[in-house]
Amino acid sequence: MNETVPAVWPPLAKSIATVSLSGTLPEKLEAAAAIGFDGVELFENDLLTYDGSPDDVRRIADGLGLAITLFQPFRDFEAMPEPQRTRNLDRAERKFDVMQALGTDLVLVCSNIHPATIDDDARAAADLAAMAERARRRGLRVGYEALAWGRHVNRWRHAWDIVQAASDDALGLIVDSFHTLAVDDDPSGIARLPADRLFLVQLADAPRLSMDALSWSRHFRNFPGQGQLPVADFLRAVLACGYRGTLSLEVFNDEFRAAPARLIARDGLRSLLLVEAEAGATTLPPPASFDGIEFLEFAVDDETGRRLGEMLRDIGFLYAGRHRSKAVDLYRQGRVNLVLNSEQDSAAAEHFQLHGPSVCAMALIVDDAARAVERARVLLCPQWQERIGQGERRIPAVRAPDGTLIYLVQPDPSGRSIYQDDFRLFPDQSPQSVLTRIDHVAQALPVGRMDNFVLFYRAVFGFIPEQLWEIADPYGLIRSRTIVSPERSVRLPLNISDSRESSTGRFLTAYAGAGVQHIAMATDNIVDTLARLAGRGVRMLQIPANYYDDVAAKWGLEDTRIQALQQLNLLYDRDDAGEFLHAYTNTFDDRFFFEIVQRCGDYQQYGAANASVRMAAQAQQHAASHLTGLLA
Repeated sequence: MNETVPAVWPPLAKSIATVSLSGTLPEKLEAAAAIGFDGVELFENDLLTYDGSPDDVRRIADGLGLAITLFQPFRDFEAMPEPQRTRNLDRAERKFDVMQALGTDLVLVCSNIHPATIDDDARAAADLAAMAERARRRGLRVGYEALAWGRHVNRWRHAWDIVQAASDDALGLIVDSFHTLAVDDDPSGIARLPADRLFLVQLADAPRLSMDALSWSRHFRNFPGQGQLPVADFLRAVLACGYRGTLSLEVFNDEFRAAPARLIARDGLRSLLLVEAEAGATTLPPPASFDGIEFLEFAVDDETGRRLGEMLRDIGFLYAGRHRSKAVDLYRQGRVNLVLNSEQDSAAAEHFQLHGPSVCAMALIVDDAARAVERARVLLCPQWQERIGQGERRIPAVRAPDGTLIYLVQPDPSGRSIYQDDFRLFPDQSPQSVLTRIDHVAQALPVGRMDNFVLFYRAVFGFIPEQLWEIADPYGLIRSRTIVSPERSVRLPLNISDSRESSTGRFLTAYAGAGVQHIAMATDNIVDTLARLAGRGVRMLQIPANYYDDVAAKWGLEDTRIQALQQLNLLYDRDDAGEFLHAYTNTFDDRFFFEIVQRCGDYQQYGAANASVRMAAQAQQHAASHLTGLLA
């Protein structure tokens, strides 16, 4: 698109439809106001199910500082035969009464889907003009919107032609990004509309799905930045026409309406702030540049800390130091730094009480921590500051949606590390490191939280969502989507499952919430690495023999190589860019496990083709362990 948007404009007013939030109408209004919305679109059904008058709703909204941006929807109105036409105009008058009691001046009329509606633009324009004339006498306005599944009107240009033909200033156009983009309509012409006839702009994103527009709209919309539609391009065209009204979110999503209202409201406002900047109307601090993961921090107590430390030493980690002022231990190998925190009065202790032994923090290496923190603040993610001792490094952090702390570590110009500042490091007696860096960190999420996490990482850090994978587990289906930093130094696979018995479901049950399920660490020679670990008595996850028969047939590998893979329980994948070799440790307390990987060539994936095999092996191991426990 060639249209430009003046960069000096202040942010637009922000609104959200009540249908997008869970709870009673007062709870929805409270959540929208608490997060910082300027107004709400009031859906009629929310009013009908509320045990109070429209005047009561107006008083609640006024008390919260919320405008009622719009009353909607008014359905099956234009181009109807008699006697429905007359009844529709009478119905409109009653809705105008409700609007005046609510204190809103705008009603949304969506294009007709009734089987009896007449395919006659002149008749539609005349009916809308009659409604607008009645609205104008009462100081009200009517906005006409083309539904993607409208019976005769399903494109914004068609709706605009009818509005123009009606020729009444109390009648204007409402445009919706979903209704436009879902049917591959071109939004660029919106830039040439007269801004005063564009009464409201509604925004919604969605994943690309093959289904009818109505079902797609009613269940799978999401906020801008969570889906795959070009919402920023749509908004850029809107702003180019000079529109200075409200940006409103109209999102129908089953998972959103089952989630806490404030969580969804925060995501909604964050998405508007992001898409407004992407469209060029405002600016945000640019995302930081990333250089990998500095450390992962585990919340433990004394007993689990001792056992996890033993496991880390078995796979080649050096117990490298003790924190200067806290009960925190450092284990290191190559660029992999793992911190075990058993400090009683700390965020880690709180995390341990809720989740048991688990990853409670992740530190990302950034080029500019102050800029990263400021971007997070603007996008509704306040800074967190842990208690520090004298002389220790102050490291800013923000909280991820699951409560995990994300530290932002900016290298010191002197080259001095945070470990030199904060730890009493022991003399270096490390054996040769075989693990070089953290390759990726996979998180298990509760059902309904994928969009929440995708938006957080995309907005706050500028990460890029990759394609969605569906992976078969013996007890359910896993859906996986990876979020990566632009230079791919940070990779975060996100996994959800509807089944409580799948590997992801079992983790969520044991963990009591979202969290890190597995940590993949890279090596330059995985065969040598696993041979060294086997020499130390480390047992890797046992992979079924049938898997290797399939690998031999699928990839045509030589028998000697297949035997080497099987002996080390190595899994194999490849694509046009390279190969991927990986193996897994046994699970620690049925919570998390480690993966050892080697990327050959320019392979950029995660061995998703092998995930079903890994999960089946873990399920078998879990069942055997459970049976052993019962017989003990």
